[in-house]
Amino acid sequence: MDIQKLFADRIGGEQFGLSNEVYKFGKIKAAKAEARRNKPGVELLDFGVGEPDRMAPEAIRAALKTAVDKPENRGYADNGSDEFKQAAAKYMRDFFGVDLDWKSELNHCVGCKPALAMLPLCFVNPGDVVFKTVPGYPVLGTYSSYLGAELHSLPLSGANSFYPDLDAIDPALAERAKLFYINYPNNPTGQAATPDFFDRMIEFAERHNILIVQDAAYATLNYAQERLSILSRPGGKDVAVELHSMSKSYNMTGWRLGFVAGSAKAVAAFAEIKDNTDSGQFKAIQEAACAGIADVQLSEDIREHYRRRLEKLVDALRAVGFDAEMPGGTFYLYLPAPKAAGDTSFANAEEASQYLIREHCISTVPWDDAGAFLRFSATFESDGDADDERVIDEVRRRLSAADLKF
Repeated sequence: MDIQKLFADRIGGEQFGLSNEVYKFGKIKAAKAEARRNKPGVELLDFGVGEPDRMAPEAIRAALKTAVDKPENRGYADNGSDEFKQAAAKYMRDFFGVDLDWKSELNHCVGCKPALAMLPLCFVNPGDVVFKTVPGYPVLGTYSSYLGAELHSLPLSGANSFYPDLDAIDPALAERAKLFYINYPNNPTGQAATPDFFDRMIEFAERHNILIVQDAAYATLNYAQERLSILSRPGGKDVAVELHSMSKSYNMTGWRLGFVAGSAKAVAAFAEIKDNTDSGQFKAIQEAACAGIADVQLSEDIREHYRRRLEKLVDALRAVGFDAEMPGGTFYLYLPAPKAAGDTSFANAEEASQYLIREHCISTVPWDDAGAFLRFSATFESDGDADDERVIDEVRRRLSAADLKF
């Protein structure tokens, strides 16, 4: 039997697994391993991690320890417990001023990643147009491509404040579109949405009959303004679904829990696909989340942890030449990459990133989709708040020694 001839075209067909191409995160992993081998006495400072550095709050962990022993939590969760849906609805009301019918306008998911993958199954036929922004989370477009969609990437540039340029989209193309994926606060740019931006997105969606899929994984990590949901804007619930995650707001990355909210018809379609895809997240995890999801202070404590780190990191990076300023949201700094270090020049951000890892044991994530940028994350490891200063002082010292040129 020749398995190689059976692979679907969507993952490469008969060429699946035969390419020597290495994805950038694979290159980063290899470079970090090499740096550790070549510089065994040097601490690797990892600013490339995209997940929280702390555990979930004590109240949530304690609730899980109790919930896991309840016999009623042993079975399938299917499309989510009523308790979690009600808690999620309270979260939307208390954090964003959005009133939702928890029975029809909200459904839990096993983390946002599978929800982003399932939504195209509800709407996309071969040949349909789907918009997504770049740089960004690759899964925003993966399943649409699998389904035969015509995927169009819209660049996020500083010239347009890291928002998609709606005026540059061909109206004829927009008329063929089904979905428009956005993500604000944005990974990796750190830009947060404004009411005006969401209003323009809603008007665009209404005009062209497009469903907006707003990935709000970083919704509570907002520094420049009040927290904002697209569902809170006029007409938002008619044209959008918004995905919220416990991963970033409550340090529950590995727990895999979130929810989809918004248009009742779209939520019903998502629930239909989900019901035929998974059996729901463990009910004890949903119950544990209820102990913290609507607790504004828990979320604020986490946000302030990243704010403090980001402010210190901004100062350190500005001191060595980076054009750094506080982001509107997320825990990322998205900065123009250096063009050289001493006599070593870089053709793109990836080359700069590889150099910093191999030569100075500093790991970042490069993005070359819309200009050359490096992403520094405030989720770096330390031994606590007091040790943050040491880590940031050390990255400043190493980058100063690198003699970066911009």
